[in-house]
Amino acid sequence: MMKNKLISFFLSIILVLAAFVRVYRTNEILGLYFDQGRDAQVIWDFVHSGRLFLIGPTTGIEGIFRGPWYYWLITPFYWLGGGNPVWPAVFLALTTVAALFIMFHLSYVIAGKTAGFLALIIGSFSFFFMLAARWLSNPTPMFLISMLLLYSLFLILNGKKWAWIGVSFLVGLSMQFGSATEVFLFPAIAVFAIWQRKMLPSKKILLLSVAALGVTVLPQIVFDIKHEGILQIGIKRFLFAEDSFKASLWEVAKQRADFYLGVFGSKLFPSSGEYRNWFIYGGIVALLGTFKYWKVNKYFLTTLLIFSAPLIGMLFFQGNSGNVYDYYFTGYYFVFVILFSSVFSYIAKSLLGKVILGIFIYLFLMDNIVITRNYINDRGEGENTINFGNQMRALNWVYADLGECDKFNQDAYVPPVIPHAYNYLFTWYGAEIDCSPVEEQVSLLYTIYEVDPPHPERLKAWLDRQKGIGIIEKSDRFGGITVERRMRISDGEKHE
Repeated sequence: MMKNKLISFFLSIILVLAAFVRVYRTNEILGLYFDQGRDAQVIWDFVHSGRLFLIGPTTGIEGIFRGPWYYWLITPFYWLGGGNPVWPAVFLALTTVAALFIMFHLSYVIAGKTAGFLALIIGSFSFFFMLAARWLSNPTPMFLISMLLLYSLFLILNGKKWAWIGVSFLVGLSMQFGSATEVFLFPAIAVFAIWQRKMLPSKKILLLSVAALGVTVLPQIVFDIKHEGILQIGIKRFLFAEDSFKASLWEVAKQRADFYLGVFGSKLFPSSGEYRNWFIYGGIVALLGTFKYWKVNKYFLTTLLIFSAPLIGMLFFQGNSGNVYDYYFTGYYFVFVILFSSVFSYIAKSLLGKVILGIFIYLFLMDNIVITRNYINDRGEGENTINFGNQMRALNWVYADLGECDKFNQDAYVPPVIPHAYNYLFTWYGAEIDCSPVEEQVSLLYTIYEVDPPHPERLKAWLDRQKGIGIIEKSDRFGGITVERRMRISDGEKHE
């Protein structure tokens, strides 16, 4: 009993600390950029104008969109916060804390309390996991979805055939929130079903499972029917016309191997490539050396199967112009942590293994805590810093300068895309204080622009155009954001 109380105590302490590093100063350091502004505007239009939506964010591949599940998930929190993006951001961050709890349980089931607490420490205090948890974007819920999926598979291993319904629903949701590497969950689940064929569902459960999967794609099907098959066209073009998958295994294997090392190794050691190489390669050697033990652990093998699927599948992926990004693997981050922690907890049974584990924890915390502390305490004073705190300072400057509400226009430069973030901020904040920019052209113009270190010539061209539009009367700077009050030049003045 006392042992269980101690486990619960330390588990609670670590989870509270994990929540703290994920939500502390969200109102200052939240990243609100192109995607966030676009998504927020869609939800604003739904809440205030009743504009229904059947699709969600783009997948990054032309003509292919996710379903609306991400929007549905965060809409209540935009509504509760009156449009303030901090509310849904905090909610998403807390879903990753829930995922940490499930990850602890799964690791405990596989390899005991040492694995559970090691996984919890890594998941809670990795800088990049913290950063991903703070991302107001559709991949963030994949932390929780992936852990629930793995938990459902463990239930099936324990004879709970009804968990196939959960598996089907969660795989479908994975395609709605991730939709990149998540496609490889389908062959992984097929292999699992063949391996665990004694646990296959009854006809009733099978029908309910198919229905659960169908529910996740139903909005897209309705949208596709209403728009004459536009999604089908995009999917067919991506799969066939663009040769997105090729059997060029040996051509990309080394490139992908280096990429995988960077993706997962950086989650252990964000600044030390040397340390990540030692422990990743050491973990692989330890896994191979102890595989006789792991091959009879059905929970470990299931976890390994889920983790291996995207690593193998992405060897053949050539779509999206051959680009593969770190966040494609968000749903596999904690799966990796479970495997890593299980292997290192096993070698920690020996004295030498305990020393190695102690060294790892020390190096891990030293490499992550400093950079995490600096990040969450950032005051936004850097000349290139763009965050929600500085964006709101720029807006507050505009309204303080304006004084009593008067008609004004706003224009913004954001590299290298449409300034959805500022358009939304003026929509939300302007409605909150009942003073929004007007559509018709008026004399008073406020311009906001962000630094563009990679392409200063683009910013210069934008500023040159603004010189022909209005004269600067007053300006200020907040980190990497400059805000100006301009008075438009009349047509007569332009011709003089």
